[in-house]
Formats: sequence, structure tokens, C-alpha cells
Amino acid sequence: MKNLVEELRWRGLFHDMMPGTEEQLVKEATTVYIGFDPTADSLHIGSMVQIILLMHLRRAGHKAIALVGGATGMIGDPSGKSDERNLLDEATLNKNVEGIKRVLSRFLDFDAKDTNAPILVNNYDWMKTFSFIDFARDIGKRITVNYMMSKDSVKKRLSSDSGVGMSFTEFTYQLIQGYDFYHLNKEYNCLLQMGGSDQWGNITTGTELIRRMNVDNEERGKAFALTTPLITKADGSKFGKTEGGNVWLDADKTSVYKFYQFWLNTTDEDAEKYIKIFTFLDKETIDALIEEHKQAPHLRVLQKRLAEEVTTLVHSKEELENAIAASEALFSNSIEGLQKLNEKTFLEVFDGVPMAELSMTDIEEGLDMIAAMAAKTNFLASNGEARRELKQNAISLNKEKVKEDRIITKEDLINNQFLLLQKGKKNYYVIRVK
Repeated sequence: MKNLVEELRWRGLFHDMMPGTEEQLVKEATTVYIGFDPTADSLHIGSMVQIILLMHLRRAGHKAIALVGGATGMIGDPSGKSDERNLLDEATLNKNVEGIKRVLSRFLDFDAKDTNAPILVNNYDWMKTFSFIDFARDIGKRITVNYMMSKDSVKKRLSSDSGVGMSFTEFTYQLIQGYDFYHLNKEYNCLLQMGGSDQWGNITTGTELIRRMNVDNEERGKAFALTTPLITKADGSKFGKTEGGNVWLDADKTSVYKFYQFWLNTTDEDAEKYIKIFTFLDKETIDALIEEHKQAPHLRVLQKRLAEEVTTLVHSKEELENAIAASEALFSNSIEGLQKLNEKTFLEVFDGVPMAELSMTDIEEGLDMIAAMAAKTNFLASNGEARRELKQNAISLNKEKVKEDRIITKEDLINNQFLLLQKGKKNYYVIRVK
């Protein structure tokens, strides 16, 4: 077997593991699981590390299990949280579970037929018929409160100055996650759970439960844990967050153009780290890219390759090409690139830019620049300001500088429906004509 741990180490994907984990992965094809709690109906790039891990497992010949936490999602993981989570209603939870299954299916073929084909499971399927009494007797009996209290996720909450403490509901989370590991161990001979470093306490509760449920069979009681580091930016801030919020893996939540731009705009230091973590490029290729980037940082070779690889992985080669075309169109000084953009991509590029709607009649009759900027829209505050900016040569229509006497006609429309006004370099305004 390929040494997966060695691969994870050089990529910056290794944080900690239980003794014997590396040896087990080298010895034979191993069944491994990673869990995803359905806190939303999609996954954002913060979950990409765990998705990439599942893909590395698959490529290395191991059997990957992706678990969607329909049951644990009802409780909420206290790890890394200073406050109690809001509980989701059943309808929202079901919607979220289906959304996450859909996302995961884009990266792993759960319909594959080979021996080590990946599996998608939902822990609600085995928890829904488990009565509280049975769980308390059969599982709760195996793990002491002292053991559960020793976990960092519990200690931090109990010692918090907020005085909120921890409800019994969240206190049981690690035991239920531990039971997931035991169930998968029993049903699929799953020997290893992986997750972020904040999951160490929950994962090791699972390994301990497996050991205690098999006290008469030492070999059957073996289970392992491996964690990845929590990814941060070079400045220490949270990875995956932008001014607009999370960067999602679904295009209807984060457009492909914005997704591409997120990776393109990473710092040199972050790009060097992220290209190892979020792509499957080999070490030789990555080292060559890093060296090439150091020779000419202004060309942003690393950022461009990173953005291309991740956008293709998450969306597609075709969507990547659209995003590149959109970027070139936005930053060029000609209208030609914008004319080539389809409606969807054009709106993605200018998502968040102020927009006004005019009727086709306004254009057919000929629209003067003053009206386009003030009287008919809210681009500028007044006709006086519009005249002033035009005289100062500060206004562009469809990337071309214009004067006060310019009349807008149907021939100026981008894709027969858009006009792009611009004041200076970055102050855009879109007019949509219907």
C-alpha cells in the first residue's frame, strides 16, 4: 500500500494520530470514515479538507465512508463552540442532509462497484430506533463521566466565563459520535476515523468505546484515529471566510466566478500552503511551481494554478474557462470580452454591483448620458454631478470613456440587455434593459 500518512505529512494535512495508525494504512486496504454534520444544505470550503481526505483514501486504495450526521445534527457538536447551538427542526435537517449528500456525490462515486468503492451513510438510519433506555444501558455504561469530562471540548465549555455551561444534550454528542464509529466498525470493519484536530476528543471516544465493547477480543477492539490541522490564513484569520460570508461549494450560493477569484486572490504564503492541501498535483510539480513563482512573484503563477485546479475539481473545466473569461473581460479595457459573456456569467461578475432596470423604449428613443446616470437611475446623485464627472472624463460606458453628448442606443447593449457604467476604475453600475 502507498504510505498515505507520508503523503498527508508533506501536504500539510497531518496533525496527530494514534499509535499504529500509519502501520495499519501501509499494511492493508483499510475502511475509514469521516463525518459531516448537516448544519446547512451545502458544504463550504472549510469542509474541503475532509472531502480531499476521502479522495486521497480512495486513490490510495482504501475504502472511504462519508457519514452525514442526520442524528448528531439534531444535537450539535460542542467542539470549538463557546455557546449552545440552535437545534434544527426535522424539515430543515432533512433538507440539509440531502444537500450534503448531493455535494459529496460530486467528489466520490458512491455507485462504484469495486471492492473498495466509497460508501455514503446517515447515522439517523441506525439511531432512529435506538431507545434512550437501551442506549443508556448498552453504551452509556461503557464510558465513564470522568472520561467524557476530560475532553477539551467539555472542559473549555465548563470553565468558560460566559456561565452558559453545557446542556446534557451537547454533553452526549461525543458518546453518540463514538457509537457511530462502533457501529461502522461492527458493520463494515471500519478501523479508522479521520477529522479536523478539533475532533480528536470525539474520535478517541469512539476508539475507546470499540475497545471496551470488545474487552474479550483484543484484536477486534483495535481502532485508530488521525486528525488534520485546522486551516488558517497566514495572518491567523479564519480560512474560507470573505466579506460576503462563507465560500460555498454550490454555485447558487457562491458563483463560480467568485469561487475562482477567492483562490486567485490568496497571498503568496497561503497559495504555497493551499496548493499542497487542495490539489492533487504531485510534489515535483508543486515544488517547480513554487520555484517559478519565487522567480517572478508578480506573475502570480501559484495563485493561477491553484485557482484553476480547485475550480475544476469543484465545478468543471468548462465553468473554469467561463470564470477566466469573465476575469479577463472585467479587467480588460475593451468591450469585446464582456460581449462574449453569457447572461449568467455576466450577472455573476457584477453580483453585488448596484443595478437599475429600464425599458427597451427608453433605449430605442435614444438615452442621453445625463439621464442614464442620474434622472433614470441612481448611479449618481444629480444631473449636476453627472455633468461634472463627464467633463472630468471620469465616466465610461461599456469600458469606453464618454462625453456629455453621447447618446445610448440599442447597439450599445451587451447581450441585448445590459449597459455597464463606470466611474473611475472600480465604481461600477449596471443597467438592465427589458
